[in-house]
Amino acid sequence: MTLAEVYREGLALAGPGTDRAFEVSCLFEGAFGLSRYAPGLDARRADEPARKRFFALCRALAEGEPLQYLLGEWEFYGLPFYVGEGVLIPQPDTETLVETALGLMEGISSPVVADLCAGSGCVGISIAHARPDARVYALELSEAAFSYLERNIKRNGAAVEALLCDALAPPALPPLDGVVSNPPYISREEMAGLPPQVRREPEMALYGGGDGLDFYRALPGLYHPLIREGGFLALEVGYTQAEAV
Repeated sequence: MTLAEVYREGLALAGPGTDRAFEVSCLFEGAFGLSRYAPGLDARRADEPARKRFFALCRALAEGEPLQYLLGEWEFYGLPFYVGEGVLIPQPDTETLVETALGLMEGISSPVVADLCAGSGCVGISIAHARPDARVYALELSEAAFSYLERNIKRNGAAVEALLCDALAPPALPPLDGVVSNPPYISREEMAGLPPQVRREPEMALYGGGDGLDFYRALPGLYHPLIREGGFLALEVGYTQAEAV
């Protein structure tokens, strides 16, 4: 089969979906090291092992496996992050949390920041990358997610200390200038209607209690005593939750 034929077959194997052409193009590039739009694909024969791997990935996509897990990495705030089963996938909306925190840190010299429910570390690592003078502590309870957190800290050369602990039982931390978190905030009702790909992500990173607000009730009281005067607590919230939070 030519590379062009392989791409078309992969698209068919992946089945229907709003972003299927984009997703299959990403898998194609990962498998063959070539853009879907590279010249000469109609004339080039596909490497057999790469073809089989590509088709297997397209079938997994059709079965609901997230694209990011299949690729094994994803970009956030211009940085690369390892992702896979057991860790929340970084989303573009969460970059707003990073930008908000960086804005609140302006004028603070050598800020000390805690990233709660850190997951892959995308928020804390992005802050540390943008503010090399910062000391960042990343707290994560899941051992599966923690392994990605440690790898991503190393990959990005970030000055972040990873702490395997429960954000709802704060460990000993120095006085903080800021606390950031993208906590679990999906309600029980919303959990039942999540798309198949989202349901592959860890429930403990998604489910925020009956109304989704458990962490918003708990975190301010726990961390306010740890934050220096003039510091901040910045939390991502679901699009229907801002008023309640």
